[in-house]
Amino acid sequence: MENHSIDENKCPAETLLKQLSGKWKPQIIRIAVTEPVRFNTLLRQLEGSNKQSVATALKELEEQQLLTKTVIKLKPLHIEYTLSEKGKALIPVFRHIEDFS
Repeated sequence: MENHSIDENKCPAETLLKQLSGKWKPQIIRIAVTEPVRFNTLLRQLEGSNKQSVATALKELEEQQLLTKTVIKLKPLHIEYTLSEKGKALIPVFRHIEDFS
């Protein structure tokens, strides 16, 4: 009998869905497709969001290497988030989901 680790048997779709789970992650990615996003802009665009939940979602997306965080040192100093290459690879997935629903 072959010995497989648990990770080898994990469904790729399940892994992706877990990475994107959370109230604001899909919406943040959708917004970041068209332009770099800033924290306060997200708070205004994500109706019903709060600072803590958006900050947590941004941190997790960055840790998952779906977003890239860039500090812009122009005055006023600010931070922009853009889709990483890995994040950009999700664009067709989101488009297929939109077509499906």
